[in-house]
Amino acid sequence: MGLMGDGIGPAHAREQFLRGGSPEGSVRAAILSSWQRSVSLGLSPEGCELPYLQDLDLNNRLVRAAEPVLDRLEARFAGRNMNVSLADARGAVLQRRFGQASLARRLAAIQSVPGFVFAEQFGGTNGIGLALAERQLINVYGAEHFAERSQSSACTAIPVRDLLSGRIEGILCFGFPLADADVALNTVIRSAAGAIERRLLEQSSTRERALLQAYLNARRRSPALETTDDGELPELGELGASGLDWRDQMILKEKAADLVASAQRAAVEVALPGGRRVTLLSRPMTSPSGVEGVVIEAILPSQQHLAVPAEAAVAPSPMAQAAATPMAQPVLAASGRAAGRAPAAVGESAAETVRNPAAPSVPGTSRAMVGRATSGLVLVGEPGVGKYAVAARRRLELLSEASARIGTTLDVGHTARELAEMAVPRLADFVTIDVPEAVLRGEEPTEPHSELFRAVVHGYREDCPFYPAGRRVRLRPTTPQLRCMAGGQPLLEPDLRTAAGWIAQDPWHAQRLLDHNVHSLIAVPLVARGIALGVASFYRSRDPAPFGDDDRSLAQELATRAAICIDNARRYTREHTMVLALQRSLLPRSFPEQSAVEVAHRYLPAESGVGGDWFDVIPLSSTRVALVVGDVVGHGMHAAATMGRLRTAARNFAELDLAPDEVLTHLDNLVGRLDRDESSEEPSSDSSGMIGATCLYAIYDPTSQQCVMARAGHPPPGVVAPDGTVTLADLPAGPPLGLGGLPFETAEFHLPEGSQLVLYTDGLVGGRRRDVDTVLDQLRGALAHPNRPPEETCEAVLRAVMPDHPADDVALLVARTHALDPHRIATWGLTSDPALVSGIRAAVARQLTEWGLEEIAFPTELLLSELVTNAIRYGTDPIQVRLLYDRTLICEVSDTSSTAPHLRHAATTDEGGRGLFLVAQLAQAWGTRYTADGKVIWAEFALEVPGGVHGTVESFLDDIPAI
Repeated sequence: MGLMGDGIGPAHAREQFLRGGSPEGSVRAAILSSWQRSVSLGLSPEGCELPYLQDLDLNNRLVRAAEPVLDRLEARFAGRNMNVSLADARGAVLQRRFGQASLARRLAAIQSVPGFVFAEQFGGTNGIGLALAERQLINVYGAEHFAERSQSSACTAIPVRDLLSGRIEGILCFGFPLADADVALNTVIRSAAGAIERRLLEQSSTRERALLQAYLNARRRSPALETTDDGELPELGELGASGLDWRDQMILKEKAADLVASAQRAAVEVALPGGRRVTLLSRPMTSPSGVEGVVIEAILPSQQHLAVPAEAAVAPSPMAQAAATPMAQPVLAASGRAAGRAPAAVGESAAETVRNPAAPSVPGTSRAMVGRATSGLVLVGEPGVGKYAVAARRRLELLSEASARIGTTLDVGHTARELAEMAVPRLADFVTIDVPEAVLRGEEPTEPHSELFRAVVHGYREDCPFYPAGRRVRLRPTTPQLRCMAGGQPLLEPDLRTAAGWIAQDPWHAQRLLDHNVHSLIAVPLVARGIALGVASFYRSRDPAPFGDDDRSLAQELATRAAICIDNARRYTREHTMVLALQRSLLPRSFPEQSAVEVAHRYLPAESGVGGDWFDVIPLSSTRVALVVGDVVGHGMHAAATMGRLRTAARNFAELDLAPDEVLTHLDNLVGRLDRDESSEEPSSDSSGMIGATCLYAIYDPTSQQCVMARAGHPPPGVVAPDGTVTLADLPAGPPLGLGGLPFETAEFHLPEGSQLVLYTDGLVGGRRRDVDTVLDQLRGALAHPNRPPEETCEAVLRAVMPDHPADDVALLVARTHALDPHRIATWGLTSDPALVSGIRAAVARQLTEWGLEEIAFPTELLLSELVTNAIRYGTDPIQVRLLYDRTLICEVSDTSSTAPHLRHAATTDEGGRGLFLVAQLAQAWGTRYTADGKVIWAEFALEVPGGVHGTVESFLDDIPAI
């Protein structure tokens, strides 16, 4: 539970980590980071000793705010094995409550007694410590704990914040047995933490009102400062001799907004450019109509400043004396809108430039103001407006988080889901997203209003009866969704009970939603680059207050960001589809008929894009077959196009009947030329500027059951013997294609009939987070079933070895070998004696009669006569004649000479030169193959010739000019 990856458990991952391994990808990132921090702190799983604090204030404002909430939690979990704890911002436990009272007696002291500090630097990975470190809701399950003592338990923890300042005041944590883990506890703990935060806000409001009144009283007792003629404070810009320009005033207004909006001291010394300092003071006020507010005043000293040591006694100004009274120390004012922004909390550390220019002995005072001070009005705000600042800060946090969490993949549906997950529950309770089906396919929608598809339905619970995801939705033009798409602007329906257009879509369905307390809607079009990509609908049900304008603006901002990501995903989907179509068009759709091997193949593109993996099966002369697998480095159109060029070249070189090492040498030269061509041209965005490729080329001969192969930087093939033995061919690696100047080596293997040859690309076994040896062991296990057909072998290999999220293409080719029946092979040897030709003709005729091929005996004798005569005349001993009876009849004549005959048109006056012309006319195909000992001239006869063989021969003979 709580883990990611492909089945590695938390205990195994933890052991692997503690042994110095890297379980990255098999454990959640937050847990792994915490483990790494714990080790860096010098902690050990057996020695996480927690400090115990005896001087804790167990009745502080956090405890007072939390006690009613803890009481309700204790009642809710009554009878359950649940431990509820409240810790302060240091991780020290302040209170503990138990679902079973007996737990307090049975649990160890660190789990039952307040005072122990669970900060990560002491306890390693645990709920309280990790929630403090991550500053968010966190779950820790079983072996994810760093300490050994916590391996059997689980916990859920969440920070409790001061809603005014945003600071973490404490941590609320649920502890329970691992078997009782339930994601529903996340909802419970969020609700409980929110209740504590609201009670803290209420406490702050009460204290603030008392402090503000005290400050007001102290201000009245202070000597009057400079005022205008009508008795009012002058505005900041009206202070004639202040020397403050507009930049200074902007700095003071920003600091004043911070002082109004968040918890802050009554006196704040603000540093201005040029070493100047101005003190800001907050002052409550009440309008004649009874509206209470806060005035922020700027106290401007005289032009003379005196720098003194911080510990020296300084004569403060009259205003500073007023601010220094006990009643006027820290003033927590509510926030205001006057600055036109959502200010961040200030004063959270001692490093802030906050000074109290009050008492002579206040530590930290670095300057004193000498002479008569003047004051000016900076900002006025209402106390109740502080809630807006909190909401504004949360909106900014949500938008900031959305920038990182929306668009993490280039998948349209996943991106839409991320938008919904960001909005629930911080903006809405339910979100539905509808997009045209064309967008899901990567195309631009032509009718975005009429072909909508429900892509996402997401909410805080799953039993709300929205139209389900995965089906088309037909909306009326009067619905808010289509109206907002038509107008291109978000549409707010604060009360759905009165939204006639929404109800008219489906009155019965609308009533069901209203029965589930769905009462408010914001419909936002997903528009990017002027294209309508769909509509997002945000619904509210739990909060009785309807959506407002601020919510609509936030929803629009979220939808706009998501729309850009969706459009990027759409465009990527379109390009990916195009490249995939190109890739598949360049790969073989079917293979020519041949009897040497039975083959099956698979091609699987990577998640992130299409690459340059390819394979081929090429019939060769004399029943042989070539098996090829290659891989072009990179992804995209360039890799696919390069793959097509290499595959075409490999087929052309195969037609020359070259040995595997010679084919790789020619491919190596080709890649080198392509590289030089790429470097000489203008580099494109789809090209890396350099081509890299690997290749494996094998030739199998069913007459001898021998396989010759060579590879260029490619993984070796798997060989499955008929008895089930699996090995990886011991084949020299060879350099990747394109390096040039380095030789390729061949290796020859005997493959008994029924063996399987498994060729693949490195995407099947490679990967940064995969152990190659482990993967190869899995591959051997999947292949150890020799009697399976190649199709089943492909499926078994992919199930056992294929990564869940492939980062590279995978090409797989499985070939099960056959052998040509020895009774279908006839061989004769002879010397360079023309008299032997007639004997060979007679022997061939007898063999064809035995095979039942009397119909083609005459053209075969005629063809062999020409080939044998050429070998006797131009070749060297020994000479061999071989017939192969397969799908065709194959005639071979070999000798030890490397001189090959050439086909030409003989003139009417020539006495010879018509032999090969006769061979070319009689045979279905013919050619020359060079061997280590010489050459082989071969010719194939089709066993079924339209019109009859004799008719063809007689017609040909009639066309030969008379001599």
